[in-house]
Amino acid sequence: MGPTLTLTDSEAHHALHVLRVRRGERLTVLDGEGNQFICDIREADRRTLTLAVVERKHIPPLPCAVTLAKAVTKGKSMDLAVQKAAELGVHRFVPLICERTVSQVDNEGALAKVEKWQAIAIESIKQCGSAWLPQIDAPLPLQKFAAESGSFELSLVGALTPDATHPRVHFELFRAKHGRNPASICLWVGPEGDFTEGEMELMKSKSVIPVSLGRLVLRSETAAIYLTSITNYEVQG
Repeated sequence: MGPTLTLTDSEAHHALHVLRVRRGERLTVLDGEGNQFICDIREADRRTLTLAVVERKHIPPLPCAVTLAKAVTKGKSMDLAVQKAAELGVHRFVPLICERTVSQVDNEGALAKVEKWQAIAIESIKQCGSAWLPQIDAPLPLQKFAAESGSFELSLVGALTPDATHPRVHFELFRAKHGRNPASICLWVGPEGDFTEGEMELMKSKSVIPVSLGRLVLRSETAAIYLTSITNYEVQG
């Protein structure tokens, strides 16, 4: 007898009552760490699904690890940003607390939000078939996260300032200098009202480059999707 997997709780419920799988059928299971399991359903009851693993595949991560550092915004806009970031293959999602952050989060609230965002990310990778689950950080003050900026090969911030240039310029400059695409990128997206002048100066001092997202003023969640999509086009081919 080969290896088996057991699905319980919400995963079993989703398979049994949403997908309506039955004994003898085949399905694919992801572990969020690059592994894909092709399985036959051996046993199915109301709360548990027992699977026989037929084949295991390891899916390599995308060639560039993208970190999306996005300001916490109110309402469901953060949920949407997390959902789309997971679908777009973001490696890490960092919620930023900025000077203009409207939605304040205490420690207890932060834990609940992270759990919610993790659940959203799981549903997203199941829907799009990604083998990799993004790391979802707890909300972090911008000044604290800025100290990490040196660990990325390229850092870009969506900006409305006059010195913002087209993102492609910086991808091309990196390739010209290094002969390859960056292996790690951090994308910064501000809150409603954008980053303050002081925050922008702090990011620039940490080699974060202001880039333009076009002539229109985008909502924070739209800017996150737009900038991530541009980055994928340039480096994830």
